[in-house]
Amino acid sequence: MADDRSLIGLAGKVALVTGGGAGIGLATARLLAEAGMTLVVAEIDPARCADARTALGGGHLVIEADVRTAAEVERVFAAIRDTHGRLDVVVNNVGDFLRMHAPFEETTEEQWDQLYRVLLHHVFLVTRAAIPLLRAGGGGSLINMSTIEAFRGIPNLAVYAAFKAALTGFTQSLAVELGKDNIRVNAIAPETTNSAQVVATPRVPEANRDYIGRWFPIGRFGEGEDSAGAVLYLASDRLSGWVTGTTIHVDGGALAAGAWARLPDDKGWTHLPIIVADGYTPPATD
Repeated sequence: MADDRSLIGLAGKVALVTGGGAGIGLATARLLAEAGMTLVVAEIDPARCADARTALGGGHLVIEADVRTAAEVERVFAAIRDTHGRLDVVVNNVGDFLRMHAPFEETTEEQWDQLYRVLLHHVFLVTRAAIPLLRAGGGGSLINMSTIEAFRGIPNLAVYAAFKAALTGFTQSLAVELGKDNIRVNAIAPETTNSAQVVATPRVPEANRDYIGRWFPIGRFGEGEDSAGAVLYLASDRLSGWVTGTTIHVDGGALAAGAWARLPDDKGWTHLPIIVADGYTPPATD
């Protein structure tokens, strides 16, 4: 492990992970801790805060906070300054979409505002607060958690996809702006990933489980550790020191495949639907 840590070059550095109490966020916090980093986790849910403290062990800071508000973000950063006096990596991981799974015409302005505060506003607040600390330490890495839906259409989640697409522009523009300060800015775009918000694999009926292996070129849903590995790469100056303004698609090859999927015989391919149902719900019987 000592040799691995020296190769990665993250030992002794400090990382902030928002929404780090479950799913991709917790998997990321754990992997960065294994790489020798000191973690600060900002998590809104008390039970998940407890889970993060248990998973990370001593020496790490877990703060119950709502990073959608400026005052709470300032409280988190005051704790970082007081406890560590430095910050090297920021992972803007907080996200949500389930509250707005509906046709666009049925959504409300209140819902738009709520989703904006989660998907973009929190990123703006945390990033603005982080830049002076990153700059003071000679640079660092800002990593925004996006989604594959920022790069393709998705029905009934148009507002979610719009905000995530905006995150791409923010990432690219900020990378240009902050390059002179040796601050790299990148994003990660996962496909459907088993997490606290999305329980993918168990929801697929047993009768349709065989289809999972054909939906993705790498035949499975994602796991939190998949995205965490991409974060580890982008966090390390040793591994990705000349990578900025880009998005890594952690999607099992789904975006590259487009509509193409393997046929049941595993020999051919189709760009037409294989089944009527979406795989999450059993097909109609009448």
